[in-house]
Amino acid sequence: MLSADSRDGVLRLMEYLLTAEVYTKNEHLDIDDLPPPCRSLFMQGTEKPEVRRPVMVTEGLLKRVADPSGESLKALLKNPFVEFDTLNLQFHLTDMRAAAEWFAHHGGRERIESNPVLAYYIGGFDSLGIDYGEVRGQNPRFADSRIALESRIAAVMKKDEHLSEAMDLVLISAPEEIEQQMDGLVCTAGQEEVIRRVRTAIENRDFLREHRISEVGKLLFVGPPGTGKTSLALAISHELHMPVLEVRLSMVTSQYLGETSKNIDRIFDLAKSLSPCILFIDEFDFVAKSRISDDHGAMKRAVNMLLKNIDRISLVKSGVVLIGATNHPQLLDEAAWRRFDEVVEFALPDAAMREAILSTLSRSLDCDGNLAEVAAITEGFSGADLKMTLKEAVLSALMDGRRSVVQDDLDGAVLNIARRGVIRTCSRG
Repeated sequence: MLSADSRDGVLRLMEYLLTAEVYTKNEHLDIDDLPPPCRSLFMQGTEKPEVRRPVMVTEGLLKRVADPSGESLKALLKNPFVEFDTLNLQFHLTDMRAAAEWFAHHGGRERIESNPVLAYYIGGFDSLGIDYGEVRGQNPRFADSRIALESRIAAVMKKDEHLSEAMDLVLISAPEEIEQQMDGLVCTAGQEEVIRRVRTAIENRDFLREHRISEVGKLLFVGPPGTGKTSLALAISHELHMPVLEVRLSMVTSQYLGETSKNIDRIFDLAKSLSPCILFIDEFDFVAKSRISDDHGAMKRAVNMLLKNIDRISLVKSGVVLIGATNHPQLLDEAAWRRFDEVVEFALPDAAMREAILSTLSRSLDCDGNLAEVAAITEGFSGADLKMTLKEAVLSALMDGRRSVVQDDLDGAVLNIARRGVIRTCSRG
């Protein structure tokens, strides 16, 4: 008698075997039809990431995903539709349709609903009612994966090894690695409108290029700390299916100031080489501050180099969305402001927005508190403060042996966060 884990293991192995055979026999299916676990298993190296036909399912391949005891692999061989070629050490299906029907009626439905290859072949069997188009639409795109990004980076480094110096100055994330998504944010109408404008520009790049309209997609995010500037920049990466290059200008400014200008050049060159992408520059005021306030010649040259690079980069021409973020807009001079075609404000949320943020953050929790009441007493709280408030409330409930948050937990959490704010303000004074 197979354990539940082993039965699930057999289904998993059968999914790989079925997927390989259906994918091999239907050449119009492409890598975006393969769910991520199948891609990583079937892919032959990452230098040129692709899944070649025919897909060979070897004993070694299945051992990589079978349970450590090997019980599921042994059980798979007892299936009447599975054949093992002892000469080539490969698995085959003797009757693909019969194997597919067995899979569908032995607990495989959930796997079919997340596997476009199987949805294409099995979705219509026996009125399962699984739509291939819907399943493919929900499948993560290969271009959004870390594997695809690593391949792009490797190709860029091969062409220009000098760009490797820029890799130490940025944090590069693939869209699939971005946890922050738009449905987890509460945006203002103005913020949502900017995202729509950027998406429209991306969809119409050829038209804009033809008409020499290139000053699009340079955004300056302005607002106090904790109001969501970084969160929205990362969520846009996920929303627009673009990798994001995160830069903190304080890290770019070398202790040897003469290197700062070169570092800025390298970062912008890397962004253009990896396009389409998002270049997110946090702490934008660190270098691009008023040149009147800094007499150091090397820093002035660095500021000028930054502004020149902003002029040269373009969503339309270069495929790069540039986002600068600052907590101190008063430090930016007029020349810096002029480089951005959109200035996006991130103000502290009002009561209605605070309630919406709390509702969004708590939607997966069992929360019996009055969120409107909490929103009313948290004037001056940022989105980050509200997130911390909810975390404190959850910890309070857990320490009391509960997994349901009540009003007392929320009230206590508000007091704790407010107290922290007072301490922080006093320490600055």
